[in-house]
Amino acid sequence: MKQADIDALRGKSIAPQGLFIDGNWTQPLNGGRLDVLSPIDGKVLTTIADAGAEDVDRAVRAARIAFERGSWSRMAPAGRKKVLLKLADLIEAHALELAVLGVRDNGTEISMAYKAEPLSAAGTFRYYAEAIDKIYGEIAPTQADVLGLIHREPLGVVAAIVPWNFPMMIGAWKVAPALAAGNSVVLKPAEVASLTLLRLGELAAEAGLPEGVFNVVTGRGGVTGEALGLHMDVDAIAFTGSGGVGRRLLEYSARSNLKRVHLELGGKSPNIVFADAPDLDQAAKVSAFGIFRNSGQVCVAGSRLLVQASVYDRFMERLVAVTRGMRVGDPLDLASDAGAVSSAEQLAKNLGHVTAAEEDGARLLTGGNRLKEETGGYYMAPTIFDEVTPAMRLAREEVFGPVLAVSRFEDEAEAVRLANATVYGLASAVWTTNLATAHRMVRAVRAGVVHVNTYGGADITVPLGGFGQSGFGRDKSLHAFDKYTDLKTAWISLG
Repeated sequence: MKQADIDALRGKSIAPQGLFIDGNWTQPLNGGRLDVLSPIDGKVLTTIADAGAEDVDRAVRAARIAFERGSWSRMAPAGRKKVLLKLADLIEAHALELAVLGVRDNGTEISMAYKAEPLSAAGTFRYYAEAIDKIYGEIAPTQADVLGLIHREPLGVVAAIVPWNFPMMIGAWKVAPALAAGNSVVLKPAEVASLTLLRLGELAAEAGLPEGVFNVVTGRGGVTGEALGLHMDVDAIAFTGSGGVGRRLLEYSARSNLKRVHLELGGKSPNIVFADAPDLDQAAKVSAFGIFRNSGQVCVAGSRLLVQASVYDRFMERLVAVTRGMRVGDPLDLASDAGAVSSAEQLAKNLGHVTAAEEDGARLLTGGNRLKEETGGYYMAPTIFDEVTPAMRLAREEVFGPVLAVSRFEDEAEAVRLANATVYGLASAVWTTNLATAHRMVRAVRAGVVHVNTYGGADITVPLGGFGQSGFGRDKSLHAFDKYTDLKTAWISLG
């Protein structure tokens, strides 16, 4: 990846976008449009369709017809595998184009976006494509005159609603296993980051996915997302986003057809540094990047740092130095360590959390302010507060921005108590050279992922999901198939 190639794409015009339904581009029946503002400079990039309930109905109907037609749902697994592998190849072939498009849309630094978005998505589609013909049914251990078979079948129509921080990566986590299992999919991106997933619709058609099997509808969550949630012909919803929206989707399920709802709702993840951490310098660097990359807009971000008292001052000195050395700037510049906050609204929320932390008595060590306001873009300095207590809002509420809450602990028991003093339970980390300590902490910390001597980097082979109010259901790994398939028993008398 070269800066000159990135710069050649940064000013490329983007046509007004439609809805991708039944293998074709179409316009919303209500004629609604939404401006797409680039967080790089606050300027309008293009417009997207603002789909209404009637447009959602068109997409769901196309998905249902395609499912019942069987051109995908009853295709041999080897056939689905071939198509999805081709889609992965197309994503990879267009990786730089997709990465730049996504950065212009949501502000993630290109050095991260290139790997985390198109390349990650391509890898995800390959993983599930290769898994399709290796998922077996079961034979029950029955008496001799009975044969009990357990079949795994696709659900039907799956709706996927994905956030704006990593739309391609998280979209692929949901779309790839759902398609691999034989379902039809209606995908709704976040209204502030839709462009790469609309392009994915085109690439899926080019790869040979039959019409109606994969549809992309854009629009506001309170309209387009609600219509999907209430639709009587959607069999399941897979969602990543806020707890408030997750609760509404559960309500919509109860009010409609009791569709399955799978939720990943973020967290307030503890990053725990013991005095015997193998390398305090490395731990400080990884901890800084574990919260401040993508301007803190990462579901598993290590937003609570717990440091053992005996090394607290030394570690914090290193951490603040690393943080102040991070370059925040143009996300299409390879030299930037962190790009822009996704929107003016999110930037205002982040700064509101800074104000609340100061009001609650936390001590500001660095950052806390907006940067580069003259560009028109939405940039924020990486921010560290220490002396944060569990009762403070900064310790309890997800910021989803570059704001770190730091506390100290004396011993392992206190570390566990502080780590678990949250309603969330998505991710965590433990830094120690003591194998026994690491194993005890893995068991004791209530989180879906516990990193040891690192933060982040878990690949597609392991599941991601949370405890408590971080949701339920798992993305990634073979366990994702459980969300998009039903079990059917065949009980056959042989007598």
